[in-house]
Amino acid sequence: MNNLNDIFFAPTASEELSYEQILEDVQRYFAENHAVAIAGEGDKGGELLQELMTQYLVKRRYTVEGLSTEELVERLYEDMAGYSFLKKWIYLTPGVEEVNINAYNDIEVIMNSGRSVKIPEKFSSPQHAIDVVRRMLSSCGMILDDTMPSVVGYLDKNIRISVDKTPIVDPDVGLNASIRIVNQQTVSKEKLLESGSATSEMLEFLTACIRYGVSVCIAGSTGSGKTTIMAWLLSQVPNNRRLITIEEGSREFDLVRRDENGRIANSVVHLLTRPHENPALNINQDFLLERVLRKHPDVIGVGEMRSAAESLAAAESSRTGHTVCTTIHSNSCASTYRRMMTLAKRKYMMSDEVLMQIMVEAYPIVVYTKQLEDRSRKIMEIIEGEGYEDGRLIYRSLYKYEVADNTIDENGEPHVVGRHRKGDDISGNLRKRFLDNGISFKELEVFSQEPSQLMRKLGPFPKEVD
Repeated sequence: MNNLNDIFFAPTASEELSYEQILEDVQRYFAENHAVAIAGEGDKGGELLQELMTQYLVKRRYTVEGLSTEELVERLYEDMAGYSFLKKWIYLTPGVEEVNINAYNDIEVIMNSGRSVKIPEKFSSPQHAIDVVRRMLSSCGMILDDTMPSVVGYLDKNIRISVDKTPIVDPDVGLNASIRIVNQQTVSKEKLLESGSATSEMLEFLTACIRYGVSVCIAGSTGSGKTTIMAWLLSQVPNNRRLITIEEGSREFDLVRRDENGRIANSVVHLLTRPHENPALNINQDFLLERVLRKHPDVIGVGEMRSAAESLAAAESSRTGHTVCTTIHSNSCASTYRRMMTLAKRKYMMSDEVLMQIMVEAYPIVVYTKQLEDRSRKIMEIIEGEGYEDGRLIYRSLYKYEVADNTIDENGEPHVVGRHRKGDDISGNLRKRFLDNGISFKELEVFSQEPSQLMRKLGPFPKEVD
């Protein structure tokens, strides 16, 4: 009752205040008088806090130009007990792929077009930024403090957050954070073609690989579009094939398809790793790969090769007859095999030649993606690895993006001039593998030679023996 009396009978503030000043005053008032309401959990706690906040604003006659009282309460509530303006950019704005906090007063978003945009919103202080991000992390059981100033967490099945605070960053910065939002519902062949990421023939070739038993590794740097290409490629797995995905921490793939009646049409299992302080209870990608092989998968999607165990385990899965699709950080197609090898050598004492042969056999096809100067994402090259002899990788460059020029348009924006071109033909071994696994000549001729030429290379079919 005393608190309500304070609200209705306290003297009115007459001066015009900025939003930041109103926020500071409301935080002070509620910390002193309504700490229980602030700490309240669930919808009821939030409703009570917003109701008391409305009463306080009306009593103080606080207003902000362009905002109704209801909108002002909602904004103050998000700043005090929610995710502040980050909620809008993470959950409510379509097309946002990443939110990057460089400092409390410097935030930018990356759209799914690759364009980076500075946003007008900012936190009121370094401490305000830390408080909001702490609330975000607490929702997924993570703690950000001086003993653990660098944290990686997962806000939802498709949202990953990585945060560094003081003392790792300067006190006047507060923190830096990267919040990655993956919405695979936007991935389609049409959008990949419209953006110029690849040609139709390149996408048809990759589709044939995943449908007819040819494992694919997608390489590139962070933000290059690896996960987007992998998500689209896994979506091409036929309904009658069993697909199992393994991801680390957060779910970036949502590949379950339903018919017009809402019934599940395909066969998909999504698995997540579960890190644990006790190594005996840790469930990593290597552990899940071992389990997956007992579940009779046709296609295995491994989110990313990060460690030695994962590198060799995924490769061995491919070499035992399973179709594997995975990603890896690398800076070219040709260097990807060596990157796999160096990962494996961290744990396994094998010669370079043996490991390279394993990787080339496991992943006949390597796709390299890159984000160019104009922020567009391209498949820069697709190669077919054939072998490793005398310290040299033998491969065919099947498709390649050639940059002709980098220009600046009338708005001062960079523009890359280039085109995709078709390169070498696939090898006879890969043609035979496709045919053995069920592809038709009609499908094969789209990205190979004419059927008559192909027939001559393969030779006549053996006569049937009575």
